[in-house]
Amino acid sequence: MSREGVLVVISGFAGTGKGTVVKGLLDRYEQYALSVSMTTRQPRPGEVNGVSYFFVSKEEFEATIAADGLIEYARYVDNYYGTPKAYVEEQLKAGKDVILEIEIQGALQIKKIYPDAVLIFVMPPSAEELRSRLEGRGTETAEVIEKRMKRAAEEAGFIESYDHIVLNDVVDQCVEQTHAIIEAAHSAPSKQKELIERVRKGLQGK
Repeated sequence: MSREGVLVVISGFAGTGKGTVVKGLLDRYEQYALSVSMTTRQPRPGEVNGVSYFFVSKEEFEATIAADGLIEYARYVDNYYGTPKAYVEEQLKAGKDVILEIEIQGALQIKKIYPDAVLIFVMPPSAEELRSRLEGRGTETAEVIEKRMKRAAEEAGFIESYDHIVLNDVVDQCVEQTHAIIEAAHSAPSKQKELIERVRKGLQGK
């Protein structure tokens, strides 16, 4: 019996460590495929085009929107971010659990299109720890950090729209908890239609 892939949305405030959690899932388990997002922001040191993100111009991004080539997109701190459609659907059909590391706006759009998607929000231990992690990255100015903290305060009002919350205090524990949530999603009736139908027909003597 083939296993259908689960669409997983992982979000969190900037600096909460969601990228580290995603990397942990990809490193430890073969069942995951990461959806590479498209963005108009500039690459950070060490980021690779086509691996970290598809880095494009504003004009190219808007042309992709017009061509219906994105599942979702949002504008965040003066830049566009979006999820290319074709790759996600191919991987789900192949049985992979597809991870989308995206912002809240996009996550809520995904849930409307894919009601079975599992939305997971990665939380920091405290607001103070969040600020500390942002400062520790050394990639943003004080002004940008303040913008991100202000944005986090706004985003906090949408956390209850998510299916699950995981605390990223000890990374290994957070990774394992997230994996367990995704594994459990495979037991949802919507993911077991083939089994349900087979047993139902047997009970009916068909």
